[in-house]
Amino acid sequence: MSETSVDPLTSFRAVNTRGTLELARQAAVAGVKRFLYASSIKVNGELTSAGESFRHDDSPHPLDAYGVSKRDAEIGLRAIAVETGMEIVIIRPPLVYGPGVKANFAAMMRAIQRGLPLPLAAVTQNRRSLVSLDNLVDLLITCIDHPAAANQTFLVSDGEDLSTADLLRRLGDAMGKPARLFPVPVPLLRAGAALIGKQGVAQRLLDNLQVDISHTRETLGWTPPITVDEGLRRAVAGLRRS
Repeated sequence: MSETSVDPLTSFRAVNTRGTLELARQAAVAGVKRFLYASSIKVNGELTSAGESFRHDDSPHPLDAYGVSKRDAEIGLRAIAVETGMEIVIIRPPLVYGPGVKANFAAMMRAIQRGLPLPLAAVTQNRRSLVSLDNLVDLLITCIDHPAAANQTFLVSDGEDLSTADLLRRLGDAMGKPARLFPVPVPLLRAGAALIGKQGVAQRLLDNLQVDISHTRETLGWTPPITVDEGLRRAVAGLRRS
């Protein structure tokens, strides 16, 4: 979100693609039976239409250098699986939050903590999938030895998608502080963000990004073990300790 590289795709590929594939090749040589890869929902894309969700078997459509590098790693990992017989499991999380979360999520928590007014009360129609750190870790642990996980791609979320306004209010509840929201029409928010060069921030706050985890649930018999509200409480507890 604060890219400084002259060639970000080359920089991301150096680690996310080549680094991952080199590690996977060494793992295969060492006799590792299964390799878990934490990819990103950015492999699917940046946003979804209203009422639609990304699925595990959608054609990849990354729109930024980070997403492209993750997609390329997935392609390479599948080739290594064919060559070596090592099982590959790919997990694509959306925004991950928990103790120590940074970027926009941390900024929202700090704004609520300080009682700052936020012009987002009208952002009630969008829906965003999130995943708490605990739910993501639980899925990773499940995939270590679940027989049905081999060579699969899984999407993950908390199982409840939130609007931006709802997320902020529930963060406030977790903090024991009211989220001080006031309404500004969404088109005006988009226009204001464009004027100051913050279209990416506006997209993440105003648009939809939903994931369908039915394949994950059905294949693994997996259910997110903690609720959104419990995940938010744990994230807030991390903020208080920092």
